[in-house]
Amino acid sequence: MQHVSPIREPLVTGGKTYHDITQDVCRQVEAKPNIRWAAALAVALVGLAIFLYSVYRTLWYGIGEWGLNKTVGWAWDITNFVWWVGIGHAGTLISAILLLFRQKWRTSINRAAEAMTIFAVICAAMFPVLHMGRPWLAYWVLPLPNTFGSLWVNFNSPLLWDVFAISTYFSVSLVFWYIGLIPDFATIRDRATGPIARRAYAALSMGWTGSAKAWSRYETVSLILAGLATPLVLSVHTIVSMDFATSVIPGWHTTIFPPYFVAGAIFSGFAMVLTLMIITRKVFFLEDYITLEHVESMNKVIILTGSIVGIAYTTEFFIAWYSGVEYEQYAFINRAFGPYWWAYWSMMTCNVITPQLFWFRKIRRSLTATFIISIFVNIGMWFERFVIIVTSLHRDYLPSSWAMFSPTIIDIGVYVGTIGLFFTLFLLFAKFFPVVNMAEVKAILKSSSEVKHAHTSHGKSMHGTAPESNTNTPHTNE
Repeated sequence: MQHVSPIREPLVTGGKTYHDITQDVCRQVEAKPNIRWAAALAVALVGLAIFLYSVYRTLWYGIGEWGLNKTVGWAWDITNFVWWVGIGHAGTLISAILLLFRQKWRTSINRAAEAMTIFAVICAAMFPVLHMGRPWLAYWVLPLPNTFGSLWVNFNSPLLWDVFAISTYFSVSLVFWYIGLIPDFATIRDRATGPIARRAYAALSMGWTGSAKAWSRYETVSLILAGLATPLVLSVHTIVSMDFATSVIPGWHTTIFPPYFVAGAIFSGFAMVLTLMIITRKVFFLEDYITLEHVESMNKVIILTGSIVGIAYTTEFFIAWYSGVEYEQYAFINRAFGPYWWAYWSMMTCNVITPQLFWFRKIRRSLTATFIISIFVNIGMWFERFVIIVTSLHRDYLPSSWAMFSPTIIDIGVYVGTIGLFFTLFLLFAKFFPVVNMAEVKAILKSSSEVKHAHTSHGKSMHGTAPESNTNTPHTNE
């Protein structure tokens, strides 16, 4: 038996029917691109061009094009790598963990969040591959037989664990995303008028019929993949944190990193989902599907994870003091009051203070305030990774080796370029694929919107009869 709260706001507004959902979501796939989408794609392509030029300079002239030096061997690139991997967490979290917990507010945003995961992991993978200096030998990180010309990989290295964790996460997320798309591809296939579109979406839908057996297997596979993906959400950033925690560098050698990194990843991932969703609902006129209720629910997650991150920052200082190790204590004093103090206090302002504004309901339900704060969180989480990596490396045990790091124009170009790459991929996805999961939104329509609508419009019981136009089952391709 399903309980519907009489006070909860509907997740789909506008009195939509099943047919309306199909029309609204398919419109952006079937119609010509609108001017807003074209303008956004043009800006993203400029960023992509910057990325390609910066990668060309890196490959042609070598890593010397970057600002790394003999003391700071990791800096801009690994900061960006960890930042992008963190952003990739929210997609699987929304899709898998919230699916297992039966959270219905995920249904309008899970498709875009899953796509964000795929594209963010692609951007993240660029940095360690380029950092190798010889990316054409990147396959050496895999455990290949020695007959390929190299010694076998070092299984004791957390850098190798990264390869396994991220490649597994990417594979499962990609399959999970694609499986969820199949019923919607079939809907577009059935509506397609041109032969090319019909054949393309027929191939993508893999012969989907919409039969009861197909739906049963679809739901079973979705649950299995959700069960596989859930531990991966926790494992990937835990293993990324091991890259640092297993070293002896002051400021890195700490056991709080795994939970701290996971909370930070969810924090930054949800901030990026909010940024994308607020833009998407405006560009594709999806205000009835991505509602203030969705935005408020995500803002609550931001408050929780932002508070955990703030506690982690405080705990790090306490542990450094409590350890009695002077190098560890100096590392944290240097973060707050050393040459990179501006990065540290930018991080604290963006990550600890700004999200607390969401305790006010008016701000939590304001799209403008949410968009601005989500940008602040994205900036703050980038600074967090910069602070951890650069401030710990630039002053280690030996003062004779201390050095400052400054990014070159190529460093900045690669980073800005990956943002262009990310948005190019996302905008193409949003144009040619259904950005809202039609099948899952139809499945919650009766419980989240229709009953509320019937209650408010006709003054009937919350379990009253549904309007006649909404009696189609959601398990059809229309």
